[in-house]
Amino acid sequence: MRSNVILAVFKRNVTSYFSGMLGYLFIVVFVVAGAFLAFNEDFFADNLANLDQLSARFPLLLLFIVPAITMTAWADEKKLGTDELLFTLPASDFEILIGKYLAVLSVYTVALIFSLTHAFVLSILGNPDWGLIFTTYLGYWLAGGALLAAGMFASVLTSSATIAFVLGTAICAIPIFIDRIPGISTFLHDTLGITEPLGVSGHLQGFTSGKVTYSGIFYFVGLTAFFLYLNSVVIARRHWAGGKNAKEMGAQYIIRTACLAIALMSLTYSLAVAGMDVDTTSEHLHTLSPTSLDILKELDDERPVTIQAFISPEVPQEYVPVRKELIDKLREYDKRGGKNIQVRFVDVEPYSEAAEEAGSLGIEPRQIQSQDNGRFSVEDVYLGVVMSSGFDTVIIPFFDRGTPIEYELTRSLGTVTTEKRRRVGILATDANVLGGFDQQSFRSQPEWQIVSELKKQYDVIEVSPDSPIEAEIDVLIAVLPSSLTQPQMDNLVAYVESGNPILVFDDPVPRFFPPGLQGAPLEAKPSPGGGMFGMQQQQGEPKADNGLATSLLDAMGLRWDVTESLFDLTNPHPRYANVFPKELIFLADTEEDPESQQIPDNPISSGLQEMIVFYPGFIERDPNTQLEFIELLRSRKSSTGVSMWDQITTPGIFGGRQLRQPDFYRADDESYVLAAMVRPEGAKSPAEMDEKKGVYGIFVADIDMINDVMFDVWQRQMYDLKIDNVLFVLNCVDYLAGDERFIELRKRRAMHRTLTALEKEKRTFEQRRSEEVEKANDEAETAVEEAKERLDGVLESLREEMQKGNVDAGAIQVRLRNAQEAENRKLAQKEKEIERAKNERVRRVRIETEQEIRKIERGFWMLGVLIPPIPAILLGVIVVVARLFSERKGISEDRLR
Repeated sequence: MRSNVILAVFKRNVTSYFSGMLGYLFIVVFVVAGAFLAFNEDFFADNLANLDQLSARFPLLLLFIVPAITMTAWADEKKLGTDELLFTLPASDFEILIGKYLAVLSVYTVALIFSLTHAFVLSILGNPDWGLIFTTYLGYWLAGGALLAAGMFASVLTSSATIAFVLGTAICAIPIFIDRIPGISTFLHDTLGITEPLGVSGHLQGFTSGKVTYSGIFYFVGLTAFFLYLNSVVIARRHWAGGKNAKEMGAQYIIRTACLAIALMSLTYSLAVAGMDVDTTSEHLHTLSPTSLDILKELDDERPVTIQAFISPEVPQEYVPVRKELIDKLREYDKRGGKNIQVRFVDVEPYSEAAEEAGSLGIEPRQIQSQDNGRFSVEDVYLGVVMSSGFDTVIIPFFDRGTPIEYELTRSLGTVTTEKRRRVGILATDANVLGGFDQQSFRSQPEWQIVSELKKQYDVIEVSPDSPIEAEIDVLIAVLPSSLTQPQMDNLVAYVESGNPILVFDDPVPRFFPPGLQGAPLEAKPSPGGGMFGMQQQQGEPKADNGLATSLLDAMGLRWDVTESLFDLTNPHPRYANVFPKELIFLADTEEDPESQQIPDNPISSGLQEMIVFYPGFIERDPNTQLEFIELLRSRKSSTGVSMWDQITTPGIFGGRQLRQPDFYRADDESYVLAAMVRPEGAKSPAEMDEKKGVYGIFVADIDMINDVMFDVWQRQMYDLKIDNVLFVLNCVDYLAGDERFIELRKRRAMHRTLTALEKEKRTFEQRRSEEVEKANDEAETAVEEAKERLDGVLESLREEMQKGNVDAGAIQVRLRNAQEAENRKLAQKEKEIERAKNERVRRVRIETEQEIRKIERGFWMLGVLIPPIPAILLGVIVVVARLFSERKGISEDRLR
């Protein structure tokens, strides 16, 4: 190939494209359409500084943009007859083809460069991951480049630009929608064993997740080469179409094309199986962590590890990334582990021999509801792993959407290669964490899912508080110790004061603790035997310290008021701002002020990104203690407030208390500690202490954060929430048990990059709304008090007037009672009017605030839509004006209009 010839064709086509306003209008349309897709309503609802919304629809954008670029590439040449002149020039067909392709690719590249303004808008709204942005745009460029070759093939088939556009759209739709053809995945798997995607979207997904995959690069380059070859065949057809061997040549080129397609598909699939890629994310999420590499290096040659992965060949769409990442990670472990790791992949179909084998090893299918072609169905999905060595066996029954895959595999690897597991004790309390028979409901209760999670790494045993605690354990977990009786509490305090590590979870309002608020510290201890057929229940034993857990708190150097719980007026997830109650508090690592960080910098919780607590309490350091107080979790400043027990509960119909919604919320300018670690001054960790002197433990003022409900939210990413509740608990256990190998590994996930600029603007209006509501409530209370004072004054004056007259006492009482009833009716009516006026004012304030928030979002939306096309518009105007001046240059004045 001669570069000067290619360059001449390239310049000719690029110049013709930008000779008028059409090229610049195309760029403006492309950028504006991308802005509408990137900054839609879901973008603001997700509150994340990324281009996920654009990436999800980018192939559809290419479906219409690419044919618009390529429709005139060959069609206009044929229409004007310049194609014959072009092919008579001293240039080969391939040189002309490459020159034209580079021209359309340059046009598309220029448009893509102008669309970088989307990233500029993201930088205004938040702090995007620039490595992810780079690979995302690289994927956009490669995908567009491949489809441009397909669009050129459509253009070479006709002399009409309109027909070329329609044909281009139809041809580009094949690689875009091929994976969505019903039954295609099943056919490819059953006949050829292919499980990798064939379409543009599947290969683009790797780039948009921050991973430059070799298979993805080769797929797009191969697709480009395939369609360029078809271009060359069509333009070379004039040499042999009218000859004697036309049919033979046509058949030969068909066979060549089929062979090329098969070769390209085979090479792409081979690279996909090899799993080679380059990680560009800021957190290096697609690269094995140092912890994983260290454990792989320490494997014993005499005790190799066997990993059996039982995986369904087809999974619902939302589990496709999970399946792919699990397979890629296992291949990486197999490659890095060498002879010390043997990985076996088993395709599992329901009711097959492989399914029976999986069941015998403890891997059961998970029933997943999915939607396919408009139909809902429930599928049995296998995504489980059995890992075993000479020491131990660990079973991971299922990898769900929220399961950190590398952490699960590395932790299991570290567990099976350890000769002896550490031991965790679960204190027996009314929470029944280990399950068992419930005397109140007369039903068996399963163990909490957090216990099943702990059993993957530790030996878990039950510890009774009925006698002195002497079990050999590395850490004791006490959930709801406020429910203990005094003798049981004395045994627990003695254990804590002896210096044994303890992890305590207690809660002023255990929302998920069944039934109702029965487990709350201020509620009476339930009867040990329950009651049946309306019989009166036997009174339960009194709680230690009247449920206040004072003796345990004194031992740990803490202060905790069980009558107070927290709420937060700020919700970082706008999608659920009006759904979740204020008592559901999101603890996020997004505060700019280090002093108001909700997840402070410490070995246990730093690096975790978001947690959820429900009706939590808060703790303080006892000023008289000598123990060091280290904050682990704390509430958001300026939007958090305190609710009293009497404000959020009301007497129940059958006794006890039940929750109610407070009349209003009054936030303060305080930040409250929800979880803290106490330890002797100078101590680092229990494992490094030469002698156990003093108390060493962690107190968390909420048990709902580890309930099965939150566990499901974490594991299944319900409501698209990615919370770290379970990881926080596991970090606490590991730290207290002296095993810190996996703490940093648990924190490896994409940073929760929110739209901080938008959040800041919203917070101002939300705080203003809170102040207005508080002011309305205060004014209403004042008005009611004034009305009551007026009533008392009227009654008092009436009483004085009656006493002065000659009226007997009975008549005075009757007249006073009548007057009081009349005034009470007036007061009740006045209170209703005041309450109605207050509610109307509160409603108006809320509406105005919501309107202001929507106005802010619309403002940022306009910013995202209007800014991107400005550079293209300015460039087009400059070029057109410059061309007009150049056309007028050198022309005589008398010839100008």
